[in-house]
Amino acid sequence: MNIKDLLKKLEGIQTINTVASILNTGKDKAIYHIHRLREQGYVKTKRLSSNKRVYNISFENRLGGKSYYDIINKISPVKISTSRVYKIYGKDITAEETLIYAIKTQSLRIILASLALFKKIDNWPLLYSLAKSNHIERQVGALYDLARKVIKTRKMPKRFRNNSLPKPEYQYAYVIPGLKSKDFNAIEDTWKIYIPFNKKDLEDYA
Repeated sequence: MNIKDLLKKLEGIQTINTVASILNTGKDKAIYHIHRLREQGYVKTKRLSSNKRVYNISFENRLGGKSYYDIINKISPVKISTSRVYKIYGKDITAEETLIYAIKTQSLRIILASLALFKKIDNWPLLYSLAKSNHIERQVGALYDLARKVIKTRKMPKRFRNNSLPKPEYQYAYVIPGLKSKDFNAIEDTWKIYIPFNKKDLEDYA
């Protein structure tokens, strides 16, 4: 069977047993076919807690694309596992873009994990432009001040801070609707942004 037909038959999440069943062959032959696909870059292998291997077989694996979650998991001590992965091809994903994406998810764990991205931010004009276009400058500022409490970060430029701080007439807003902090009220008051984390939530950064 040629590689193209093999990929078409096996694309998806597989085990040795499912490959053997789909191809109506023995386990040794199934291992051989997985090896053929892996050599072409179509296979990513993951070992489960039970020590069982599963194989993600996809044409996209060969393209070498990355997701925002790949960037976060590479940098952050807080890991993200999700079945919904949007891959980006043909360009490098920046820490600035990834941070904005994470905040917009309004996911508690994704935003918590993304705090680590602040130590990789070096293009502050880009971050400000992205934050402003998404109307989350204050959220970025508040999360930056929070991140500074648990990790070493590059210093936020005065221009970014001054342009992002709330005006007197601004109302309080949320990072995640309905969630407030009991421990970081000073940051909340500075940015007029309610933070969804308390000290205990940051223990993975200790």
